[in-house]
This record gives sequence, C-alpha cells and structure tokens, in this order.
Amino acid sequence: MNLMYFLVQQMMFFSIPLLIVALGGMFSERSGVNNIALEGIMVLGAFAGILFINIFQERLPGQPVLLLALLVAAATGIVVSLVHAYAAINMKANQSISGTAINMFAPAFAIYVARVVRQVQQIPFANQFRINKVPVLGDIPILGNLLFTNTYLTTYLGFLILLAAWIVLYKTKFGLRLRACGEHPQAADSVGVNVYRMRYAGVMISGALAGIGGLIYVIPTSTTFYATVSGYGFLALAVLIFGQWKPSRVLIAAFFFGLMKTIASAYSGIPVLSTLGISNDVYKMIPYIATLIVLTFTSGSSQSPKAAGVPYDKGAR
Repeated sequence: MNLMYFLVQQMMFFSIPLLIVALGGMFSERSGVNNIALEGIMVLGAFAGILFINIFQERLPGQPVLLLALLVAAATGIVVSLVHAYAAINMKANQSISGTAINMFAPAFAIYVARVVRQVQQIPFANQFRINKVPVLGDIPILGNLLFTNTYLTTYLGFLILLAAWIVLYKTKFGLRLRACGEHPQAADSVGVNVYRMRYAGVMISGALAGIGGLIYVIPTSTTFYATVSGYGFLALAVLIFGQWKPSRVLIAAFFFGLMKTIASAYSGIPVLSTLGISNDVYKMIPYIATLIVLTFTSGSSQSPKAAGVPYDKGAR
C-alpha cells in the first residue's frame, strides 16, 4: 500500500500540469487555432510566476504568494498567446511557424531577463507550498493517503479547471459557439457568431492555462527555475491528441503519461525497478517512447476539429 500511495502522489505532480496545459490546447484547437506554442508559453508563465515568488515570498509566505503567482503566470500566458492569436487569426500566418517561433523565443527571453534581474539564469525559490496533510480529509482511509497527504493546492486546482472546462465546453452557449468555430466557422458566422472573437477567446484561454501549467510543473519538482519545462508542452500536445480533444479522455491520457513520467523520475523508489540495474537514461526516455507508441496506434483514428489550423476567411463561402 505504501508503494501505491507513493506512486499516486508522485503521479499527481506530473499529471496535473499535463492535464491543465492539454485542456488549454483543447480550447485553442476547438476554436480552430492550432497552438503548438504551449511549450514556450509554459516557460514564460513559469518564469514570471517563479520570479514573482522569488521577489515576494518573504513578504507573503505560504499559499497566498503561490495563488498570486498563478495569476501572474496566467496573465503572462494570455499576453504571449495574443501574439500567436494575432499572427494566426489576423495575419493568417502559418500557425506551426508562429508557435515554433514562440517556443524558440521563450527560453532565450527568460534567460536574458533572469541575467538582467539576478545576474544568473537560475531563479531560486523556497518550496513552502507542500501540504503534508489536509485536515479531516487526510484522515479518510486509503483516499486520504492518496489525495490529501503530501500534496499541493495546485492538485485540487487542476481538478477544478477540468470540471470548469467540461461545463464551459458542453453546457454553455460560449462552448457551443467555440466548438462551432472549430468545426464549421462559415456556418457559425452565418448565424451571427463572431469567429475572430471566439478564436481569440480560445487562444487566450489556452495561454492562461499553459502559463498556469508551467508554474504548476515547476513548483513540486524543483527549487530553481532554469528556463525549461522539459518538453512538457509537447507532451501535453500528445495528451490532447490521445484524449481526442475531450476533457474526460484528456484526464485519462494525462494520468497515463503522468505515470510514465513518474516511473522515469522516481524509479529508484520502486523496489522492482531499482534492482534491475538499468541505466537512468533509459528510464528518462520512457515518457517519450510511450508517446511515440501511443500516437503510432491512435493517430490514425484521431478526429481533430475539422477547421483546426485553417485560417478563417470571412469572404470565402
């Protein structure tokens, strides 16, 4: 049982950022804009959030500074995503090139600003955010040890975002219009839906969630930010494709890839794996090998939004 508790707790650290970022990508692609800039947005969101924590942690110790840092990360993600949205929607630029440009720009910008502000490219912070045990809920048999012990507030935020994403996408007029713009934008436009505005909204939501996901990835796994999120933005795209652009399936995919990442990072704490004598480099490759295998067998049946990646031309009917 102790091994199971350990695996689930570690898996949450990796699955929740994947879940949040993949949900962000879902909103963008459901609106009709491919967003492969998730990696770069994660980097800049994490950078802004960690820098905020570094500056204000002594004045606002504990959870309050984390919550404010999440808002900073979300705002940063929105600003960066607007660049991608303008290029993709207004300029009708190639969305893959626009996203790649942001991915290349983000780490260089983060390193440059970090050196200007702190004279080094690493930004340290004190991890004071771990919750050893949630009162009352932590005493629940089995479930308490799985979900309410050795955890972070961001874990529960991830599940709240999942619920909110499902409600917004399937139970609101906004969600219906967003999905229509990603499937049949001309039809949506013909009934009065502003396709450009909806696509901007989808990309901005995507940016906010990617920024939050970047910070949530860094907090449990390190005490120093090195201008990288270890390819998590690209892994989130794999989660999105495997999850078929649907919140419930994205959750399952995030747990699967989170488990693979847990095995790669915490194999030394798993008795069966630690005694095999396999190089740690092999374990580090597991999430990405799993990605290739899963996408090989599932990409053929993937059904992305029909208008995803296609610039909308109001005059084309």
